[in-house]
Amino acid sequence: MKKIKVFISGQKYFGEQVLRLCNELEFIEVVGVCAPMDDKYITKTARLFSIPVIPAGTLNGDTMPENVDLGITAHSFDYIGKRTRYKAKIGWIGYHPSLLPRHRGRSSIEWAVRMRDAITGGTVFWLNSGIDRGDIAAQDICFIDPKLYGLEPKKAAKILWEHELQDMGLRLLTETLTDISRGIITKRPQKREFSTFEPNTDTKDVFKPDLLMLEPHK
Repeated sequence: MKKIKVFISGQKYFGEQVLRLCNELEFIEVVGVCAPMDDKYITKTARLFSIPVIPAGTLNGDTMPENVDLGITAHSFDYIGKRTRYKAKIGWIGYHPSLLPRHRGRSSIEWAVRMRDAITGGTVFWLNSGIDRGDIAAQDICFIDPKLYGLEPKKAAKILWEHELQDMGLRLLTETLTDISRGIITKRPQKREFSTFEPNTDTKDVFKPDLLMLEPHK
């Protein structure tokens, strides 16, 4: 296996879990993290392992470390601009809790519940200039318990994430990183004819797509 130098942009518990996963994989070296400085999960863990931390919102082609092979987003709300993506030799991957191209956007799990999807899943994909539009590296499915439809959508989404989709993401990332270390790069284009995009349910103006609210990052 080839040693891979990884940079992680993320936050909260899932970001920490991805960082710990990478630290446990002998063929991965984490060379830096971008996260909120007050994050009690990934930032605290990065400091524990003496991994340099860049403040969230400041990541770009100039602040990102040199000689990075692969970037990973893990519950990151930072937009990874073109120069930042291209600085990683192999590219950037991220985990999205839906069966892309269905339910692109930040509230993907909640919309799967709201639309009463019988099946959902998770996708590891390659970042590009669009929101959740990059080629698929790995994907898996899970069923949605019909009992969740009777709950408030945010609560149901939280249960689905914690019981199914979070562990699925870690597993799919492990599979993808293992493949990459062996020189296997999987890039399967998304089928655009099946794509959906729903707005962030925490946004007051639900008719304004998230894409229009992104500040350009160079």
